Amino acid sequence: MSLERGRLSETRALAMAELLRTSSSGEARFLLGVSEAMLGNVREGLVHLREATILERSAEYQAQLARWLLLVQRDGEARDALRKAEECLSDGERADAMTRDTMGCVYARLGRHRDSLSHFQAAVSVAPQSGQFRYNHAVALSFVGETVQSERAFEALLARDPGNARAHHGLAGLRRQSAESNHIPRLRAARNATRDPEARLLLGYALSKELEDVGEAQESFRCLLDTNTEHRARISYDFASDAEIFDAIEASWSQFASAPVTAPATQAPIFIIGMPRTGTTLVDRILSSHPEVVSAGELQAFPLAVKAASCSRTRNVLDRDTILHAAGKDLGPIGHSYLDRAAPHVPENAARFIDKFPGNFHYAGLIARALPNARIICLRRHPMDTVVSNFKNLFATTSQYYQYSYDLADIARYYVRFDQLMRFWHTAMPRQILDVHYEDLVNDQESATRKILAHCSLPWSEACLTFYDNATPVSTPSAAQVRRPIYRDALARWRRHERELGPALQVFDAAGIDLT
Repeated sequence: MSLERGRLSETRALAMAELLRTSSSGEARFLLGVSEAMLGNVREGLVHLREATILERSAEYQAQLARWLLLVQRDGEARDALRKAEECLSDGERADAMTRDTMGCVYARLGRHRDSLSHFQAAVSVAPQSGQFRYNHAVALSFVGETVQSERAFEALLARDPGNARAHHGLAGLRRQSAESNHIPRLRAARNATRDPEARLLLGYALSKELEDVGEAQESFRCLLDTNTEHRARISYDFASDAEIFDAIEASWSQFASAPVTAPATQAPIFIIGMPRTGTTLVDRILSSHPEVVSAGELQAFPLAVKAASCSRTRNVLDRDTILHAAGKDLGPIGHSYLDRAAPHVPENAARFIDKFPGNFHYAGLIARALPNARIICLRRHPMDTVVSNFKNLFATTSQYYQYSYDLADIARYYVRFDQLMRFWHTAMPRQILDVHYEDLVNDQESATRKILAHCSLPWSEACLTFYDNATPVSTPSAAQVRRPIYRDALARWRRHERELGPALQVFDAAGIDLT
């Protein structure tokens, strides 16, 4: 047993002893709840945390309750607990730095990044020595487009902790660096100085990004190859695990296609799907600039609704077992479950909302049946540019969705299977999905935008053409790009690295993928 786990067990024992003495101790209930949750007994911990909030009015208790409710995907209840925490603060309660940071994190997880800012700022003010609090504040500033303030916050963190790899990585992504102003020497020194694998991964991506910014495309790609090769050797990913998911979806479609749809929902959400880094955020910003539409961000709501309906006990939200167990289930309740899960992320007065989780392409057929009024837009991009853009982006390292992205051949194999599945959906559901090609959007934004709005049954709005004026927060890797007008820099970018992209070209050639 680790020292930390031992201390948690000791805290739990002390809390239990206190509860035996007095059943009205809110603090004992709170300590017991947090201890149970941190030991892995989250649902039992939530019982004690909820009891603590009944016994004692406390922003700290409500914030922790909200945090753990999010962990078990009870976002609506987490939002309610957060509201009660705010009420405690408005009544004059003083909260410690950890409570304020926790509230900021819950707001961020709910997609309310502007609301998170004051809490992160308060946490830094109370505990300026905390690198974690400073990092959270800097990232939140970047999400809401406060680039200058975010840069200062990252630099303040690095002044205290020069080797902080997450801060280096966040700072590099804030803006396009120039030959006169960049962090390349500092990034090289920091990466050479550490042997920590996670730090080397973050610093490698940051260095590669800044090298490309200043025009050193070849050195940038070599750095990226070295970084990803090093990381790929540390993970156990096998493309076969993703391939069996694609196979299961196609094999079980006949059951989904004939499944009942009891009392289908009438709402018309807009789903933006596709491979990551293909323009999904750009289309999200264009659509959410329309006066009748808001973006709910990248939701896990539909995958979670399917997982819950499947009753599968596997650990992953999406896997072969889950798909096979969900096949044939009534899709009406799945649609309503999705809307319930999405609701905490959508303003109450919103007419239409966007869910831009790219991975919903796995569920396109299910979405079309469970939510018959939904509109689905699939982003397509040149296969080789898709490979490069996925290879160049550091996704969440803890996510199972993106483990293919550290190897050029793996990305190409994933694209081939994605392309096959999208062709399958188009055959199974003619005219249900609008394909939008990134290249068409760049070459003729207005024409492409008119097609998108028509597909979504939305009237024309000039505001969609000036999407870069959209002030809503962006928390995806495309944040900096979508805050400026459409540019052509990313078209045919793969040609610069054609020699190094040999493994991907071989996969595409064998699969008959058209690269013209």
